Amino acid sequence: MGSFVEDLWSSVFTPGPTPSLLIATNVTFAALQVLLLALLLATYSIHFVVLSILSAALWWSINWFAQELSQVQAQEALKETHEDKERRGGSTKPPAALDSSDSDTETEVVKEKSKATAATGVATGAAPTAASASATLQPPAEPQARKRLSVSGESSGYHSTDSEWEKVDDNNGP
Repeated sequence: MGSFVEDLWSSVFTPGPTPSLLIATNVTFAALQVLLLALLLATYSIHFVVLSILSAALWWSINWFAQELSQVQAQEALKETHEDKERRGGSTKPPAALDSSDSDTETEVVKEKSKATAATGVATGAAPTAASASATLQPPAEPQARKRLSVSGESSGYHSTDSEWEKVDDNNGP
């Protein structure tokens, strides 16, 4: 029992559904259903039937989500295994698929256009190349100072200092 509690505590800080967390969740929902059934038999209140239905729906949805998440994690692990094999030199694709140029992904299109630009020295097509796209994302060379709007409601943007008020007082003297 002590090791289960330790596993449960560590599974709280582990991403994804862990077996000990799923067991604790299922035991808790089962105990809740038993409690709701006992309260229904003791009081004959329709509220406990509704609460039992809501609890059962939540219980089912949690288990469904955990199952879907574990399937996605298994697919990602399989995908990473295939990518590792490709990086090492082994390929999981058939040889004809590697030579195909019928792909419509943006990165391949940009690579092909940048190769054509490098070969001819002239940009072809209406789509920007990777170099021109990154150049348009740069901030302007000379940053222009912008005036902040006043928070106090003054629209003139003029702010005075104490010394200016002293000048006004000196000019209007006695």
